[in-house]
Amino acid sequence: MNLPNQITIIRIGFIPIFMLIFLYPFQWGPPLDVFGTQVPVNHAVAGIVFAVAAGTDWLDGYIARSRNLISNFGKFLDPLADKLLVTAALLSLIEVGFLPAWMAVIILSREFAVTGMRLVAASGGKVIAASPLGKGKTLFQMLAIFFLMVHNAPFDAFGLPIAAILIWIALFLTVISGIDYFLKNKHVFNDA
Repeated sequence: MNLPNQITIIRIGFIPIFMLIFLYPFQWGPPLDVFGTQVPVNHAVAGIVFAVAAGTDWLDGYIARSRNLISNFGKFLDPLADKLLVTAALLSLIEVGFLPAWMAVIILSREFAVTGMRLVAASGGKVIAASPLGKGKTLFQMLAIFFLMVHNAPFDAFGLPIAAILIWIALFLTVISGIDYFLKNKHVFNDA
């Protein structure tokens, strides 16, 4: 249980915290005015908590690589923590009507399919690490989720639908990276 893996576990611990703050209508005063966009305080705070949790993904990876603390457990746990964080966030966004369910279904279907492939590989003693496409997909998912949570602020004031653009890019990368994982790792199923 090295430091990067501990940070990954902390990321998982952030999930119920940001969900509670985002979904429960805490009365923390009037909405924040972010360049003309009204953002409920609980959504702003939840967005910050989510951003911190998402930032730990970069932090644990950096520490693991710089200190040579890369482990098979970390290669398995880190993407799983990302999937749990994204799943919780997407379901929360559907709950409040900020995201269409069909988008979440596509994203989550890919996540479960890749996780299933990783489990099959793990049963054969192999670990499938995240690919650059997969990491890009995760980055765009995290950015899209954050801007959806904070009502596209501050970009809404300028008429820039950044949250919508980011979620479409994330959806595209989700599909492409999923296809890439299965094509590059089809031997996992053949070996099984």
